[in-house]
Amino acid sequence: MSTDLQLLDSRWLLLLDMLYRTHSVTRAAEQLGVSQPTLSIWLAQARQALNDPLFVRTPSGMQATPRTEGMMATVRSVLAGLRLLTEVVEPFDPARVEREFRIFMTDASHITLLPRLFSHVRALAPRVRLEAITIHPAMVQALESGDADLGLGLIPGLESGFYQQALFIQDWICIANARHPRLLGSLSLADYERESHVGIVAGTGQLLLETAMKEQGIERRVALKLPGFLGLPAILSTTDLLATLPRQIGETLAAAAGLQLLPCPLSVPTFVVKQHWHARFHQDPANRWLRGICAELFMDATRIKSADAA
Repeated sequence: MSTDLQLLDSRWLLLLDMLYRTHSVTRAAEQLGVSQPTLSIWLAQARQALNDPLFVRTPSGMQATPRTEGMMATVRSVLAGLRLLTEVVEPFDPARVEREFRIFMTDASHITLLPRLFSHVRALAPRVRLEAITIHPAMVQALESGDADLGLGLIPGLESGFYQQALFIQDWICIANARHPRLLGSLSLADYERESHVGIVAGTGQLLLETAMKEQGIERRVALKLPGFLGLPAILSTTDLLATLPRQIGETLAAAAGLQLLPCPLSVPTFVVKQHWHARFHQDPANRWLRGICAELFMDATRIKSADAA
């Protein structure tokens, strides 16, 4: 039985595409800017017109039927053509817009970047909401689909299909109790190997530290391992342990908890903190606005240019 083309509704194509990406009626409705009951009505109409369930509810979300799987390439091709025909770039007015931006961030960025970003965004766009998302394996798909807007931090693996902008360079420092019984403003390599440490086990930056120590034959006595930075200031404030951290998170924690900063006595490669976004949203006014805010707040253009020239 063929479907009369005049009965097809472009909203159904958007529905199919978004449900296929998100596997969630709730998330699809949010992305399309409609209520969940409205989306359910569209789905019921599409099911009747196409004579197929299209999506079925499973423990892992709404899953496409074989009929839908077979249609998706055509659905997306038609949607791309419709966008080219009808796309009008609307100006983005942050003072009036009501929406949510979702940003993948490292744990360190939650502490060092997010407070400044949220404060700035709230002042310019009081009805804009931010959600910080923990980096996970589905990050690429989320940024490609528009389920998330930016990746912010040291995030390897976002190359093909993505734009990136360098914001600032990170080197390494050590932090310790301000009343440490053996360390008062200086830290030799012998001190470093003698003292006990807190090890942060998560994060790409920590892999740089571990690799550098291994290559230089430096052994660190790790007395306590933490999955992230939560709790680190309290631990250092009440013990004689050391922590080796990227400079920005180290300086932030030291200032907040009254800890002392110490030069890192071993050579650890610097790294560049960047913002990443998918090519699909390179010209999107809202995405461009958010990227501009991040660049305005965090870009250290002098050091980035110096590193590029080196």
